[in-house]
Amino acid sequence: MPEIAIVGGGIGGLAAAAALRKAGFSPVVHEQAGGFGRVGADINLTPNAVRALDGLGIGDELRETAARPKYRISRTWDTGEETSRLPMGDEAERRYGSPQLTMHRADLLAALERALPDGVVHLGHKLTGLSTTDSVSLDFGSSTASADVVIGADGIHSAVRTALFGAEHPEFTGVVAYRAVLPAGSVDVPNLDSFTKWWGPDPDTQLVTFPLNRGADVFVFATTRQSQWRHESWTTPGDVAELREAYRGFHPEARALLEACDSVLQSALYVRDPLPTWSSSPVTLLGDACHPMMPFMAQGAGMAIEDSVVLSRALAAYPNTEVALKAYQAARLDRTREVQLASRNNSWLKQSGSSSTAADAIYGYDAWHTPV
Repeated sequence: MPEIAIVGGGIGGLAAAAALRKAGFSPVVHEQAGGFGRVGADINLTPNAVRALDGLGIGDELRETAARPKYRISRTWDTGEETSRLPMGDEAERRYGSPQLTMHRADLLAALERALPDGVVHLGHKLTGLSTTDSVSLDFGSSTASADVVIGADGIHSAVRTALFGAEHPEFTGVVAYRAVLPAGSVDVPNLDSFTKWWGPDPDTQLVTFPLNRGADVFVFATTRQSQWRHESWTTPGDVAELREAYRGFHPEARALLEACDSVLQSALYVRDPLPTWSSSPVTLLGDACHPMMPFMAQGAGMAIEDSVVLSRALAAYPNTEVALKAYQAARLDRTREVQLASRNNSWLKQSGSSSTAADAIYGYDAWHTPV
């Protein structure tokens, strides 16, 4: 069996480690953080992602703390008119084999971490250099490691991607995102048990809500155009009053959600173009390292989890690493490119009619059985 090193201990890296162990490998994860904290607020796991996680054996644990939105609803910003309502909950499980789950991101990370034995994750390992000879040498400043295969799962600012293909230059969209979590009992509006998207007067303005913690909390995500603010971090405090002012013309139910927010975090949104290739054997990328998504289809984590499963299956199917990585890329490149570009357009499931067909294309994907 080849020695496999994963750079990055986020959702994609830990999912890859769990999938590779299921396939019989013994990967090592190198994470730059000194420890795992309760970072981030939400994650929306659509049925395609939950099906992949069910195959890793952690689905039951996730269901213990997650909410199961009953519907995916689109509403018009000023009138409140519903333009689409897609059944989720039990109907999604019947249709796709797994439900939609919305939960705290830290709960998913904790479940993935518990799926791995002690010693798999090495903390405090920030990649500073990578070179390839007969094997891959990884430099972490105060320590080094080597591996036969390296997987860059180190996120949107991937050091592995930079080592392979040079620095990338993302384009600022001029759109800023706000996010908050509030107690469900603090606001009296309908559909708090569902994923609801309020479509604004332009593509840059929208408000999304969905339940967390078995419905005890509500996650709020909103975007506005703000060309001067460019911080990409998700942990920068924002101005609640400024956000409310941007939504002053919205329906009263939408405004009530923002009035209930005591504080918000703020981040600028950037777009990246799809990469034409992810691998330079024996090194490859997955998740945000190779196809970072705009958040409008909630598929960033889902695509990373799918990548992890398909990559593990390709490495198990082909003893030759170069062949395996080519098979992995061939299986994933078109799908992730389509989702990455569609996420930019921010029109997915806005109207009824073809909503079920569009949802089937995303939610119906089965990473465990797609050809490699």
